[in-house]
Amino acid sequence: MRLSLYEFGTGVETIGGNRVVYDVTADEAWFGAASVDGHALVWQLDHDAEDAEGALVSRAVELDPFADWIVRCDRVDFPKGGVAYLHTHPGPGIRYLLRGELEITTEGRSTFYGPGGAWFERGPDPVRADASPHLETSFVRVMVLPAEWTGKRTIRYVDPADDDLPKLQRASILFDHPFAVPR
Repeated sequence: MRLSLYEFGTGVETIGGNRVVYDVTADEAWFGAASVDGHALVWQLDHDAEDAEGALVSRAVELDPFADWIVRCDRVDFPKGGVAYLHTHPGPGIRYLLRGELEITTEGRSTFYGPGGAWFERGPDPVRADASPHLETSFVRVMVLPAEWTGKRTIRYVDPADDDLPKLQRASILFDHPFAVPR
Protein backbone atom coordinates (compact mmCIF):
# COMPACT_ATOMS: atom_id res chain seq x y z
CA MET A 1 0.00 0.00 0.00
CA ARG A 2 0.97 3.64 -0.41
CA LEU A 3 -0.15 6.52 1.82
CA SER A 4 0.02 9.94 0.16
CA LEU A 5 -0.96 13.47 1.18
CA TYR A 6 -2.16 16.10 -1.31
CA GLU A 7 -3.00 19.76 -0.69
CA PHE A 8 -5.64 21.80 -2.53
CA GLY A 9 -5.76 25.56 -1.98
CA THR A 10 -9.07 26.33 -3.68
CA GLY A 11 -11.15 23.26 -2.96
CA VAL A 12 -11.54 19.64 -3.91
CA GLU A 13 -14.26 17.05 -4.51
CA THR A 14 -13.67 13.34 -4.07
CA ILE A 15 -15.93 10.57 -5.32
CA GLY A 16 -15.08 8.04 -2.65
CA GLY A 17 -12.42 5.43 -2.28
CA ASN A 18 -9.83 5.11 0.44
CA ARG A 19 -9.39 8.83 1.01
CA VAL A 20 -9.50 11.15 3.98
CA VAL A 21 -10.58 14.70 3.16
CA TYR A 22 -9.88 17.45 5.71
CA ASP A 23 -11.41 20.93 5.51
CA VAL A 24 -8.67 23.12 7.02
CA THR A 25 -10.97 26.10 7.71
CA ALA A 26 -13.83 24.10 9.26
CA ASP A 27 -11.57 21.55 11.03
CA GLU A 28 -13.78 18.73 9.74
CA ALA A 29 -12.83 15.44 8.09
CA TRP A 30 -14.55 12.71 6.06
CA PHE A 31 -13.63 9.27 4.75
CA GLY A 32 -14.45 8.70 1.06
CA ALA A 33 -16.65 11.14 -0.82
CA ALA A 34 -16.49 14.79 0.22
CA SER A 35 -16.50 18.31 -1.14
CA VAL A 36 -14.54 21.27 0.26
CA ASP A 37 -14.73 24.76 -1.22
CA GLY A 38 -11.50 26.17 0.29
CA HIS A 39 -8.19 24.90 1.64
CA ALA A 40 -8.29 21.10 1.78
CA LEU A 41 -5.98 18.19 2.49
CA VAL A 42 -6.50 14.72 1.02
CA TRP A 43 -4.76 11.57 2.23
CA GLN A 44 -5.04 8.61 -0.14
CA LEU A 45 -4.39 4.91 0.47
CA ASP A 46 -3.90 2.88 -2.68
CA HIS A 47 -2.00 0.03 -4.27
CA ASP A 48 -0.09 2.18 -6.75
CA ALA A 49 3.39 2.08 -5.28
CA GLU A 50 4.89 4.26 -8.02
CA ASP A 51 2.49 7.08 -8.86
CA ALA A 52 2.06 9.80 -6.26
CA GLU A 53 2.65 12.76 -8.56
CA GLY A 54 1.95 16.07 -6.86
CA ALA A 55 1.91 14.61 -3.33
CA LEU A 56 3.41 16.61 -0.48
CA VAL A 57 4.51 13.31 1.10
CA SER A 58 4.06 9.75 -0.11
CA ARG A 59 5.36 6.55 1.46
CA ALA A 60 4.91 2.83 1.03
CA VAL A 61 3.32 1.21 4.09
CA GLU A 62 3.17 -2.51 4.81
CA LEU A 63 -0.24 -3.65 6.06
CA ASP A 64 -1.29 -7.25 6.69
CA PRO A 65 -4.25 -7.87 4.35
CA PHE A 66 -5.70 -10.40 6.81
CA ALA A 67 -5.72 -8.04 9.81
CA ASP A 68 -8.44 -5.58 10.84
CA TRP A 69 -7.45 -1.92 10.40
CA ILE A 70 -8.79 1.56 10.97
CA VAL A 71 -7.90 4.87 9.39
CA ARG A 72 -7.72 7.60 12.04
CA CYS A 73 -7.85 11.32 11.39
CA ASP A 74 -7.03 13.47 14.38
CA ARG A 75 -5.64 16.85 15.32
CA VAL A 76 -2.94 17.51 17.90
CA ASP A 77 -2.65 20.92 19.60
CA PHE A 78 0.38 22.09 21.61
CA PRO A 79 0.56 25.14 23.84
CA LYS A 80 3.63 27.35 23.54
CA GLY A 81 6.66 25.23 24.43
CA GLY A 82 4.70 21.95 24.52
CA VAL A 83 6.59 18.67 24.21
CA ALA A 84 5.67 15.17 23.12
CA TYR A 85 8.42 13.19 24.84
CA LEU A 86 10.17 10.37 22.99
CA HIS A 87 7.34 8.09 21.89
CA THR A 88 6.05 5.61 19.32
CA HIS A 89 2.68 4.81 17.70
CA PRO A 90 1.18 1.44 16.65
CA GLY A 91 0.96 2.39 12.96
CA PRO A 92 2.24 4.67 10.20
CA GLY A 93 0.91 8.09 9.31
CA ILE A 94 1.43 11.43 7.63
CA ARG A 95 1.18 14.71 9.54
CA TYR A 96 0.56 18.28 8.26
CA LEU A 97 1.42 21.34 10.36
CA LEU A 98 -1.51 23.74 10.48
CA ARG A 99 0.08 26.50 12.57
CA GLY A 100 3.07 27.25 14.74
CA GLU A 101 6.47 25.60 14.57
CA LEU A 102 7.51 22.08 15.46
CA GLU A 103 10.88 20.37 15.78
CA ILE A 104 10.67 16.63 15.10
CA THR A 105 13.61 14.50 16.27
CA THR A 106 13.89 10.87 15.15
CA GLU A 107 16.71 8.51 14.28
CA GLY A 108 19.29 11.06 15.45
CA ARG A 109 18.05 13.86 13.15
CA SER A 110 16.04 16.99 13.91
CA THR A 111 13.80 18.67 11.33
CA PHE A 112 11.97 21.96 11.80
CA TYR A 113 8.49 22.45 10.31
CA GLY A 114 6.43 25.58 9.84
CA PRO A 115 2.83 25.92 8.61
CA GLY A 116 2.29 23.71 5.57
CA GLY A 117 5.12 21.35 6.48
CA ALA A 118 4.32 17.65 6.16
CA TRP A 119 6.14 14.53 7.35
CA PHE A 120 5.79 10.76 7.61
CA GLU A 121 6.20 8.73 10.78
CA ARG A 122 6.56 4.96 10.45
CA GLY A 123 5.08 4.28 13.90
CA PRO A 124 7.59 2.10 15.74
CA ASP A 125 10.47 4.58 15.29
CA PRO A 126 10.85 6.73 18.44
CA VAL A 127 9.99 10.41 17.84
CA ARG A 128 10.17 13.54 19.99
CA ALA A 129 8.20 16.69 19.12
CA ASP A 130 9.03 20.13 20.53
CA ALA A 131 6.62 22.99 19.82
CA SER A 132 7.68 26.59 19.45
CA PRO A 133 8.15 28.42 22.76
CA HIS A 134 6.53 31.49 21.12
CA LEU A 135 3.58 30.07 19.15
CA GLU A 136 0.69 27.71 19.74
CA THR A 137 1.19 24.77 17.39
CA SER A 138 -1.25 22.34 15.73
CA PHE A 139 -1.05 19.51 13.25
CA VAL A 140 -3.55 17.17 11.66
CA ARG A 141 -2.63 13.59 10.81
CA VAL A 142 -3.92 10.41 9.28
CA MET A 143 -2.66 7.11 10.67
CA VAL A 144 -3.41 3.52 9.74
CA LEU A 145 -3.82 1.53 12.94
CA PRO A 146 -4.75 -1.98 14.05
CA ALA A 147 -8.50 -1.99 14.76
CA GLU A 148 -8.01 -2.64 18.49
CA TRP A 149 -6.85 1.01 18.76
CA THR A 150 -10.29 2.35 17.85
CA GLY A 151 -11.07 5.28 20.15
CA LYS A 152 -7.83 4.85 22.13
CA ARG A 153 -4.89 7.17 22.55
CA THR A 154 -1.95 5.77 20.54
CA ILE A 155 1.08 7.54 22.01
CA ARG A 156 3.42 5.21 23.92
CA TYR A 157 6.38 6.79 25.74
CA VAL A 158 9.77 5.11 25.33
CA ASP A 159 10.96 6.09 28.83
CA PRO A 160 8.43 4.99 31.48
CA ALA A 161 9.47 8.02 33.60
CA ASP A 162 7.92 10.27 30.91
CA ASP A 163 4.50 8.78 31.69
CA ASP A 164 4.47 10.87 34.88
CA LEU A 165 5.48 14.19 33.27
CA PRO A 166 2.80 16.78 32.38
CA LYS A 167 1.24 16.23 28.95
CA LEU A 168 0.18 19.60 27.63
CA GLN A 169 -0.61 18.52 24.06
CA ARG A 170 -4.22 17.54 23.25
CA ALA A 171 -5.20 15.00 20.60
CA SER A 172 -8.76 15.24 19.27
CA ILE A 173 -9.96 12.28 17.21
CA LEU A 174 -12.01 13.47 14.23
CA PHE A 175 -12.87 9.89 13.26
CA ASP A 176 -11.78 6.24 13.23
CA HIS A 177 -12.97 4.48 10.07
CA PRO A 178 -12.72 0.71 9.41
CA PHE A 179 -10.32 -0.07 6.58
CA ALA A 180 -9.84 -3.32 4.68
CA VAL A 181 -6.57 -3.74 2.82
CA PRO A 182 -7.45 -4.70 -0.77
CA ARG A 183 -6.10 -8.16 -1.57
